[in-house]
Amino acid sequence: MSRYRPPRPQGSNYITPQGERALRTELRELWKVERPQVTAVVHEAAKNGDRSENGDYIYGKRRLREIDSRVRFLTKRLENLTVVAELPSDRQRVFFGAWVTVEKDDDGEQQRYRIVGPDEFDLSKNHLSMDSPFARAMLGKRLNDEFVVASPTGEQVYYIAAIDYEPL
Repeated sequence: MSRYRPPRPQGSNYITPQGERALRTELRELWKVERPQVTAVVHEAAKNGDRSENGDYIYGKRRLREIDSRVRFLTKRLENLTVVAELPSDRQRVFFGAWVTVEKDDDGEQQRYRIVGPDEFDLSKNHLSMDSPFARAMLGKRLNDEFVVASPTGEQVYYIAAIDYEPL
């Protein structure tokens, strides 16, 4: 049995200005604040002699590798992203960056979601990745349009109840 895993498919390269700022802030925090602190801890731990049983040294080196890996990822990702900074001309349809209120067919319960890039989705904030099946089903729809989403319990029918765009 091999340990090979095929690479994950690349997500969409779109991001909101807020998402880009968050990624740049994370990159700056890792590179300018956290990495120098961890480097100092590793430097002090290395002075103590035997490194094979030195927890500060071992875990500090591990954390440095994690930071460096994340910095490389963020740097490459930020180079390839397209910041969507303007609103679409047709605001009556669902596009990237829209806040969409959907209503479930059977119970009339409403939920509000924002369609964002894969780097900034966060369900606790109701931000859906544009690559998710739910968001893909909504894209291009108009007010009062019906869309169907496949779920483990069967197909679910939803309606677009409202479409809003915040200034970007």
